[in-house]
Amino acid sequence: MVLKSASITDLTSSDHRFRQIARTIATQIANGEIARGSRLMSERDLGKHFNVSRVTIRRALVELQQRGLIEAEGARGWFVNSALGEPNALMGFSEMARARGLKPHSRVLKAQTRAATLDEAEQLGIAPGAWLFELERVRLLDDVPVAHERSRIVLELAPELGRADFGTASLYDELRKFGVVAHSADYVLQAGAADEHEAKVLDVEIGAPLLIATAIAHMQNGKAMELSHSIFRSDRYRFRTTLYRSAWK
Repeated sequence: MVLKSASITDLTSSDHRFRQIARTIATQIANGEIARGSRLMSERDLGKHFNVSRVTIRRALVELQQRGLIEAEGARGWFVNSALGEPNALMGFSEMARARGLKPHSRVLKAQTRAATLDEAEQLGIAPGAWLFELERVRLLDDVPVAHERSRIVLELAPELGRADFGTASLYDELRKFGVVAHSADYVLQAGAADEHEAKVLDVEIGAPLLIATAIAHMQNGKAMELSHSIFRSDRYRFRTTLYRSAWK
């Protein structure tokens, strides 16, 4: 691992120190200055490097772990994740990839405007037959297929969405141009196995383990904006979350 020479005093003082440190390390991971799969300095050495306490370093590392950038491996220390992982935040695939220093692009299988089915209309809270923009893509990282995604967007929210080149463009970046931003999502994750079609699309063996996610994304006003179905290679993607007790008893 290589860290640029830096001191916490070089960083903006408006944030908490641990967040400043986390941002510095995350930037170096994204820029490739810290390689994927590499081991970070020990917490003690990081404390000396940034001239802060070990407690502050630990908080920064936990922040990075929650964002899916690093993982603790027991006594071996902290390592930069080599697989894409869903952090405790609602992010698009391209945004997650770029945060990890990976190059995302897509193979577009379908991009069309069509009427919503009864089931889609019910899930999105729109009238049956209302127009949707449907986008189906194979998502790749550094030219390796990672996911097979199908998104359906309520067309009236972004009428010109179909003009974008989604081979390289981020769907969420394009939606932001119309002022459409995902604020929350109902997310269901389950395990599955690759059938012949998915094995071919994702370049895995038939029967290979997959993670299957179905999500309905909502804007801040509570209205649904996207219905998505994503199938991930389990060797290239992991999902993480933090669980809390609702109350101490």
